[in-house]
Amino acid sequence: MKKSDKPNLSRKSFLKKAGFGAASLLGLPYLTAKAGGNVYNLERSDLDLQKFSSNDQINFATIGTGWMGQVNTRLANEVPGTKLVGVCDLYESRLNRCKELWGSDLETTMDYRDILSRDDVDAVIIATSDHWHDQITIDALESGKSVYLEKPIVQKIEQGRSIIDAEAAARQPLIVGSQRTSSILYEKARDLIKDGEIGDLNFVEAYWDRRSASGAWQYSIPPSASPENIDWDAFRKDLPSIPFDATHFFRWRNYSDYGTGVAGDLFVHLFSGLHMILDTHGPERILATGGLRYWKDGRDAEDLVLGLFDYPETDSHPAFNMSLRVNFVDGSGGGSNIKLVGSDGVIEIGWNTVTLNKWQAPQRPGMTINDFDESVREEYEEYYNERYPETRAKIVEPDEFVYRAPDGYNDQYDHFVNWFSAIRDGKPVLQDAAFGLRAAGPALLSNRSISEKRAIEWDPVAMNIKS
Repeated sequence: MKKSDKPNLSRKSFLKKAGFGAASLLGLPYLTAKAGGNVYNLERSDLDLQKFSSNDQINFATIGTGWMGQVNTRLANEVPGTKLVGVCDLYESRLNRCKELWGSDLETTMDYRDILSRDDVDAVIIATSDHWHDQITIDALESGKSVYLEKPIVQKIEQGRSIIDAEAAARQPLIVGSQRTSSILYEKARDLIKDGEIGDLNFVEAYWDRRSASGAWQYSIPPSASPENIDWDAFRKDLPSIPFDATHFFRWRNYSDYGTGVAGDLFVHLFSGLHMILDTHGPERILATGGLRYWKDGRDAEDLVLGLFDYPETDSHPAFNMSLRVNFVDGSGGGSNIKLVGSDGVIEIGWNTVTLNKWQAPQRPGMTINDFDESVREEYEEYYNERYPETRAKIVEPDEFVYRAPDGYNDQYDHFVNWFSAIRDGKPVLQDAAFGLRAAGPALLSNRSISEKRAIEWDPVAMNIKS
């Protein structure tokens, strides 16, 4: 996007608008009275207060009820007009836990096809290991179910087109579960970018670091876990047969047989949020490196990954570069941040805030003349004062603005509201299969770049690897 195409907004016009927000995908976020200084509170409109009759109720079931699946189920069940009617998992104890949480009459199964064959199930949440995503999603769409699919959309990039085709044929809403695309914070960042508040974007820097055993996927393994209460053969899918291994089952993210590494798990969130903010399809060049630096527990996934990504100029943004990092051995304790750097300012997105810092250019650029002799110094000073005459002193305007999400805000809940609204109203979702593949593509290709020790060329529009 060329500079001439951007809105011509002065700092004063920005300050006048500071009390108002723009229409969003979910509702109308707006800014309330100042919380203090230049801090503003963002609020979401009360779309979730609608009442629905039993005829309008959306019945859903969850396939894959590990920790993430249970979190998804709880949030989905809190959305008005929905009802949980079934769950599926390959571990008996998780099915028992779901009954503890949602009632002893809840129907449970270890075979996802039992869920898909039910006429009373309108929609399914798929929160299985990554290597099962494509098959279950396609089967669900072909069964006429709407789908909430945990990220990444697929384990292998070549599987993505089949899901896009199945979504188109089924004409059922599919949303990929990277909730930042439904976040009020990311919507605010998008509005600031569209309003030209940081000038021309040139660089994005993001990280998602951790420093804990659970953060590094060392999940608890029950001593009683065995083939007696786990369907090991189903978990392995079409992989070669091996003896039961509880570590593989409970810590599947650590292994390329089932997962997609830190890039597939966490880079995808960063790509999804950025692509929503900038209305972009993605990078055209991917270069990544990394290694296993600490968690040497038998895994074949890296615990530290760095990625560099080249984004081409499009109608919605100029060409820019991005760096991403995930470090599971961060001695500072970990954290997550996205920084969008422009010619006139910086936007930083944290867990609960968006911060805009505006750069104020000096009226006079200054001189570097001390290495010249006296006659040349005098000559330049005369030239400088004529070209940049002294001006009257101006009021120093604020250069930092902070926007806070409401207390207790959860963008995952908003993501489910978007999905159920699409099911009920027939409206498209932002994070459909194509969006999901465009976010997963560069993440999965980061793994390939590490493995092949080379840069990968990617066509983000056609969603394929360039030859």
